[in-house]
Amino acid sequence: MSRALALVAMLVVTLCAAAPLRAETLIAAMSSHQIQITSNYTGSQLTVFGVVERDGRTVARGDPYDIVVTVRGPRRMLLVREKERLGPIWINRTQRRFPDSSLFLTVASNRPLSEIISPETAQRERIGLEHAQRPRDAALDLDVTTARFQEGLIRILADKGLYTEEDRGVTFLSSTVFSAPINVPATAPTGPYEIDIVLYAGGVPLARQTTHFEVVKSGMEQRLAAGAHDLPLVYGLVTVLMALLLGWLASVVFRRD
Repeated sequence: MSRALALVAMLVVTLCAAAPLRAETLIAAMSSHQIQITSNYTGSQLTVFGVVERDGRTVARGDPYDIVVTVRGPRRMLLVREKERLGPIWINRTQRRFPDSSLFLTVASNRPLSEIISPETAQRERIGLEHAQRPRDAALDLDVTTARFQEGLIRILADKGLYTEEDRGVTFLSSTVFSAPINVPATAPTGPYEIDIVLYAGGVPLARQTTHFEVVKSGMEQRLAAGAHDLPLVYGLVTVLMALLLGWLASVVFRRD
């Protein structure tokens, strides 16, 4: 009997040693979980609020907390083409497809990412514009051609305001309470968005929290979009008739007698 109790005690000790200890946890909330696009829509802003909860038995860490917030928008197949000049004209020579890529991507942190984590950790954790699109099972290093096309993809979408990186986009209101505004431009596509929040200390990830919001059309815009999707033939006929009517009205108004 005593031997059995000893074996059970050893098993409990082993399991406790193997189980991960979570000294900190993240609790996050959003100011709104939906953005509605109307006729006068010019963009919007959401705010992520969060708090770091610490185990009462945990000794205070020597390194301060860092927060990295990554927002990924609707996913699509993106195609990047490279143009080359052939005589007097430009033609598409090579291209790369990036399946399941985000049309909107923003990365916010309380200080520059290079001061929070190492490049190896950024690759492994998919942190930053360069690594956020990388599949989880992909190799750490991309071939030279693919990396060049990826840089072009980031540059193109950054010029459109859809890819951004904010080194001071997260503000600590206290040692454990933080907020992060998320600017959603008018060009942001409709659909679901995912927000990934990671807590670091000394370059080590401690906790992670995920939340969501969506961008939807409302009012007349939603009814028109629903009509075009549900009744495409009727929508096409009405569009053609409206174009003919407007053309006739323009000819009447600007007719020279």
